[in-house]
Amino acid sequence: MELIIILAVLVPLLAVLIALVAVIRRFGRGAAPEAADGASAREGLLNEREARLNRVEAEQLGRAESLARAESALVSREAELRQSETVRADALAEIAALTPAQARVELLAQVERDARLVAAQLSHDIEAAAQSQAEARARRAIITTIQRVAAEQANESAVAVVTLPSDDLKGRLIGKDGRNIRSFEQVTGANLLIDDTPGTVLLSCFDPLRREIARLTLIDLIADGRIHPGRIEDVHTRNAANTERLCIQAAEAALAEMGITDLNPALLPVLGSLKFRTSYGQNVLAHLVECGHIAATLAAELGVDVATCRRAAFLHDLGKAVVDESGSHAMVGAELARRYGEHPDIVHAIEAHHNEVEPTTVEAILTQAADSISASRPGARRESLEAYVQRLAKLEKLAGGHPGVTKVYAMQAGREVRVLVAPEQVTDAESLALARDIAKQVEAELSYPGNIHITVVRESRATAVAR
Repeated sequence: MELIIILAVLVPLLAVLIALVAVIRRFGRGAAPEAADGASAREGLLNEREARLNRVEAEQLGRAESLARAESALVSREAELRQSETVRADALAEIAALTPAQARVELLAQVERDARLVAAQLSHDIEAAAQSQAEARARRAIITTIQRVAAEQANESAVAVVTLPSDDLKGRLIGKDGRNIRSFEQVTGANLLIDDTPGTVLLSCFDPLRREIARLTLIDLIADGRIHPGRIEDVHTRNAANTERLCIQAAEAALAEMGITDLNPALLPVLGSLKFRTSYGQNVLAHLVECGHIAATLAAELGVDVATCRRAAFLHDLGKAVVDESGSHAMVGAELARRYGEHPDIVHAIEAHHNEVEPTTVEAILTQAADSISASRPGARRESLEAYVQRLAKLEKLAGGHPGVTKVYAMQAGREVRVLVAPEQVTDAESLALARDIAKQVEAELSYPGNIHITVVRESRATAVAR
């Protein structure tokens, strides 16, 4: 029984084992051919790659050989070209009778000459264009400045007129035996002119400040009615103090108009006294204010420092207020400005505005320009008829003394001189030289405000008669 049970167990196990062996044998027989096929495929791929590499290597070798042959040909060609160049250079040197070094030097010299000619022409064209543009800009700046500045045209004279309420006061002004008029003239330093003109008397004095104090003193005496030497002295003393206060007020008003706030207070009375001074009939303080506006406008047009130019032009005639020092008003004014702490550029512009010192700054140049524009505008200045006639006569005589001059006309109140020359005696080139010579002679021998233009006219005429 036990044997049957054992057999019943072993028989299935044995069947399973036999089936397993059969499967293993079958799979073993199929794997071997597959492995063999894989090895064969890999070997084929390797052979193909080796053949490809061999072809690439052969191509590279062929290219290297081609490059070597090309390099050899280039070396040979270069040697041939060098030889040909040498032969050609020798032939050219033999023909030109020059060595290559000499030919190179001559060629460079010729190129340099040509370049210099081109550069000179270009420089001339640039200079002419710059000059034209500069003149146009300068003319536009000056025209703009003159148009923007509106100045009064009133002029003061050396004589002041005082109106009297009645002619009876003339006798009281003279006083007994002329003591009142003598006292008045002695105290004020002004001449009191009493004539037959009804209702007026005249005050004459070359010093405008003294004349103004005398005028105020006379007006107060007439209003008060008490006229005697003691009263004259008291009224004059009071008006002198009042006039100094008026000077300071005038200076402060001018500084406010100029926008200057840091001027030394000690300069206020000096600056304000210019309100009562004139130059060729032009009020000096008004002239300074006008110059300040002109210089500021010019500076704005040119793009330079407006405040410095305005200040320099405003202070340039400061020396005219100082009458008790020797030297020109330009140098005296510069020393005064230096003493009271003005900037060196301002001092230089003051001392150089009449070319007594060579101007070296833009401020000095613009100060000169502003002074000339203010002085030369119509109505700015005036002079006596006799001096005016004498000056024009001398101007025509001076220009007419040159050879070849046939006629001379002083025109536009002496600001232009038109010189007519004989065309057979004076050429065009000599006309330009003649104009320069006359201008230099006028500058050296005449005193005049503004500028004088010298125009030389050379005209040829041909006349024929048809019969």
